[in-house]
Amino acid sequence: MSAVIDLEAEYNNRAKVPESAALIAGWAQDAKAYREIVQGKRVIRYDEGARHSIDYFPARDEGPIVVFIHGGYWQALDSSFFSHLARGLNSHGISVAVPSYDLCPNVSVGDIIVQMRAATRELAKLDRRLVVSGHSAGGHLAACMLATDWRALDPALPQDLIVGAYAISGLFDLRPLVPTSINSALHLDDAGAREVSPLFWPAPSCGSLDAVVGGDEGGEYLRQSQGIVDAWSAHIPTRFEALPGANHFTAVAPLADPQSAMVLRLKALATL
Repeated sequence: MSAVIDLEAEYNNRAKVPESAALIAGWAQDAKAYREIVQGKRVIRYDEGARHSIDYFPARDEGPIVVFIHGGYWQALDSSFFSHLARGLNSHGISVAVPSYDLCPNVSVGDIIVQMRAATRELAKLDRRLVVSGHSAGGHLAACMLATDWRALDPALPQDLIVGAYAISGLFDLRPLVPTSINSALHLDDAGAREVSPLFWPAPSCGSLDAVVGGDEGGEYLRQSQGIVDAWSAHIPTRFEALPGANHFTAVAPLADPQSAMVLRLKALATL
């Protein structure tokens, strides 16, 4: 007989990591410091809403772009907390784009997926190779972008618009969130959660997926990342990695380090 999983304990990351508030405050400080020294940052609009913008950190006017989609369980934070995570790739001459989006409960998770598709289409106008990364909810959205049928949305777009997704501590099956406190802003039922879960979409036909998770995260996060890798491995190249000693909030830190394995992997994906 299998043990009953405490889904609230597994998915409530701020409760699980007592120092999470201090870590998030540190993100904001580091992000502000990077914005003050980085050259050439600009804002790209992808729609008319106040949050429909992309912070763009160009390392050069050609070559690949790595997109980083922020987390916050689709209901918190914005791009301004994550500017410093462009440092690692910028140092290798790779441009980084960090979009914001509207938050639940003002919009639905499905609406956010649509917004990230709009942001991606706007970046496609730069005619550059795109790798989409993301953390937590952003990892979910990165997988959604890889699994999107771009030609069906716009016949002018290439089907391989996204050449790779790099999901850090992502969620790919949202059904376990339904009975938790996290769902108070998402308003998902089982059917709605399944509809916005890329695990149940047709697998991508091109590109690759890296699913990376903190080694100190709960079993559910490890299961989620391994599950999407297993589900898509027959269709595209996939890779699972657990980062030793990392929790949900520290798993993203290597993006700021030019010599980290995470940055070097993203560099490789962007320049394949």
